[in-house]
Amino acid sequence: MRVSSSVFASLCLVFEICGIALFLRGFFPVPIKSSFSTKNRLSDFPAEPLTGSAPNSTKIPSPLFKKVVIVLIDALREDFVFGPSGNRFMTYTRHVIERGSSHSFVAKARAPTVTMPRIKALTTGSIPGFIDVVMNLNSPALLEDNFIWQAKTAGKKIIFYGDDTWVRLFPKHFMEFDGTTSFFVSDYTEVDNNVTRHLDSTLKRDDWDILILHYLGLDHIGHISGPHSSLVGPKLLEMDDILKKIHASLIARETEGSLPNLLVLCGDHGMSETGSHGGSSEPEINTPLVLISPAFKRKAGWEKPGTLEQVDLAPTLALALGLPISQNSVGRLIPAVFEETSLRDQLRYFHLNGFQLSALLRDSTPDYHKEDGYEQFRVAEKSHGNWMKLYMEGNTSEVLLNMGKKVLKQYLEALKAMSSALSRQLGKYDMYSMIVGMIFIIQVLLLLLLAMPEALSGQARVDLPVASALLSLPFYLLCLLFSSVHVLVCTSAGGSCYFCSLPWALVFSAIVFSSALLCTLVVMATRRLPTASKSPTSGSDWALSELDALLLIGTVGHTLSLGASSFVEEEHQTWYFLLNTLCLAVFQDVCRKYFREKRSGNYGADDSPLLPSNKGKEESSSQETSLFSPVAELGVSAGSEKWLALATPLLTLACCRLLRSLNQTGVQWAHLPDLGHWLNSAEHKVVLSLLSVVALILIFILVQRHCSLVSKIALALGLLGVYSYRAAVGNVLFPWQHSGRAVSKGTVEARFVYIFVLGILFTGAKDLLRSLVASTDGRLKSRGLWEVYSGMVLLVALLFRAHNLPTLACCLFVQTIMAQFIWKKLHYDAAQTTIMHYWFGQAFFFFQGNSNNIATVDISVGFVGLESYVEAPAIFLTAFSTYAGPLLWACHLVCYLSSERDRGTVALGHGSYCLALLRSVPAVAYAVLVTALRYHLFIWSVFSPKLLYEAMHTLVTAAVCLFFTFMDHDRSSRP
Repeated sequence: MRVSSSVFASLCLVFEICGIALFLRGFFPVPIKSSFSTKNRLSDFPAEPLTGSAPNSTKIPSPLFKKVVIVLIDALREDFVFGPSGNRFMTYTRHVIERGSSHSFVAKARAPTVTMPRIKALTTGSIPGFIDVVMNLNSPALLEDNFIWQAKTAGKKIIFYGDDTWVRLFPKHFMEFDGTTSFFVSDYTEVDNNVTRHLDSTLKRDDWDILILHYLGLDHIGHISGPHSSLVGPKLLEMDDILKKIHASLIARETEGSLPNLLVLCGDHGMSETGSHGGSSEPEINTPLVLISPAFKRKAGWEKPGTLEQVDLAPTLALALGLPISQNSVGRLIPAVFEETSLRDQLRYFHLNGFQLSALLRDSTPDYHKEDGYEQFRVAEKSHGNWMKLYMEGNTSEVLLNMGKKVLKQYLEALKAMSSALSRQLGKYDMYSMIVGMIFIIQVLLLLLLAMPEALSGQARVDLPVASALLSLPFYLLCLLFSSVHVLVCTSAGGSCYFCSLPWALVFSAIVFSSALLCTLVVMATRRLPTASKSPTSGSDWALSELDALLLIGTVGHTLSLGASSFVEEEHQTWYFLLNTLCLAVFQDVCRKYFREKRSGNYGADDSPLLPSNKGKEESSSQETSLFSPVAELGVSAGSEKWLALATPLLTLACCRLLRSLNQTGVQWAHLPDLGHWLNSAEHKVVLSLLSVVALILIFILVQRHCSLVSKIALALGLLGVYSYRAAVGNVLFPWQHSGRAVSKGTVEARFVYIFVLGILFTGAKDLLRSLVASTDGRLKSRGLWEVYSGMVLLVALLFRAHNLPTLACCLFVQTIMAQFIWKKLHYDAAQTTIMHYWFGQAFFFFQGNSNNIATVDISVGFVGLESYVEAPAIFLTAFSTYAGPLLWACHLVCYLSSERDRGTVALGHGSYCLALLRSVPAVAYAVLVTALRYHLFIWSVFSPKLLYEAMHTLVTAAVCLFFTFMDHDRSSRP
């Protein structure tokens, strides 16, 4: 069967997308949910256990509290309450904790520690999946069973003020509400004032049962300046005054004979040492939980807070208010809340919790009967029935009391075991679906590689031996083998595998396709073998130099290293090592070219076994003068070029070492002070200002040489606007500015820079469009690409924090010297240059201070120049700033290869068609997109599938590059 290259590439892309979809379906852990579509109701309560024939009661114990006020302070770390900060700023709260009627706990939140998943955990008692991080940007209505729905169904009046995420999650659930935008992190004053302004009037009213207040100011301060900012103390004082006002009002409104009220102080998550959140470090997952009510015993002094899971609050509040526990809750009751009730009521509460957990365990785990917790609950339930029989008979002896305490202990152990078993299922990946998806992707990639010679031939057609594959005996044997493996895996995996849950017709089609594809690959590979053996020159074309071996081993070795969690946590160390090794290898190349050539006379760099064979390139390129060459501008002689080339790898090493000290990243040593912390301290603001000025001047010098006169002026004014913006927000100083000047949002200054960014991008886009019309003018296209690149640099300079401006300057400096003295002079081919750009881009991702932890994402940059939250610009700016390093290096690769191709000084080399095609903008964009998916979205606490994911990322990138190659060649081969 013969098909054109474009049709063949399109079919391969379709099958590859199916493989990716299957892989990602197995990669995302599915949260534990009950299969029942209905929600729990009061009528669903089980009967109280009772041995014998006497009728037993199905009623729930009476509610413990009349009104509940929940004060949720976003990003409230446990040390802000229980640590030195609490002693200093939250004096009233600490007094109540130490001497009042209260219970205090450290509630552990599960990753991902972002707001929307944590609200779901607090209200449903379930553990949200990592996909909820994406949903956090635009939260849909929560449809699963939850505490808010149960309260509304029971007729309770709920009032809410604060983060509008609650309003989106629970539409039409609140009697009264006022939502505030949670993503506009530049505001930490009005966002809390909009909550507090309702407080006095609401506390005087008696027409509500539950009041929820979600304060965002502390979280915004953390994003802006970190947990040790001078703004944190006043904010904690403000929160302490609010808690004092609420507590006093609740006590004053309690009447004799009525139920007591409950005040709950909690945080949805903490914050890291950099002020962000999302990961699983101790400061991010440890939050305070303080329960204050006259129903509790008064404390005699300071007691160390106990530890519990954040999801334990949902079932506790539900039963304390006489409501059913949510179906999907994996939390267990907090015993301290119920310790003042009768023993019978305590056993009833824990029996209801155990019944709900056991029902969820039965519904989500095929082998539930093998779980220790399930058996322990059955034993406790039976003992509870025996206790109830004695109790109903009027037995009041000490034996009954001891027996009741023993049953209570059995319930607690059973609840702990069942809750742990359900929580563990969150970290279970569907490995079978992931492996099947990987097999599809690998088969498609091998097919693309084997079809490359035919697809890139003059006819641009591919001959697929489908008929011979389908009529062969191995095809039917493979179908039988794969079907047997599928049946074996699915019968042992039960219902936890997505691929096993698909219809048999679809599964069998996939098995037939995979078997046919494997036979086709064997036939095509057999065809290639004789050709390869008869070609005497094929071995020399694909020979690897020492640098090629380093690039290949380094890239593959990095992928393999991610099979260990330590290498994922400290991935930056791998890239730093690879980059240093690359610089030494390049230094060796330079020495061989300039010094070994001089000693050997006629022995030239092009004859060196280390360098690609590009005869005649040096002679032709040495006679050309690049429009954008700084060497030409400065009039550097040929002798000086030799020493500059020799110094380039050493200067690159020095820059990398400096940038490593600027931002600590990773997990193990992220808490250690670095140069960035030193520069951001108030006493070193003058030093930071001078360093920012030097960095901005260097950025202008390195970038302006690519631009037209108009773009140069716009770039200069834009960089001046960048410094003005940083001075307006208080990061740096103007010479005439006093340090005590009031800090603003810098909106005007930022928008001033945006105008010049758009102007430069428009100028570059105009040149690119003109080059399409005048296709012979390669210089116009090259200038347009470089001006688009300059606009991106200006935008990055605006978004980077002041202490990171040297990172941008070093990035541009390394790009300039490597392009002029290494890639061009040593005649590295497009494949080698592409992989080097990839390495540098990944290293500069970590030089920015990023890591594989979502907590390092700086979301404050999404609001530079914005007066209010606008979703699309905020997402774009945050993503652009986070991946600025890889994006700038990818864009530089496009510009460099385009300009060098127009002058004919770049070679494909080694038959690397797929990597050379990265000159095209679509391929680079896709490669960068897939690279970006590796980070922050769903890799935090579980690292075992990272190796498979990284391998899939590499395969997808290579396959898509081949796809663009075939499409371009098919298009160019048409008359």
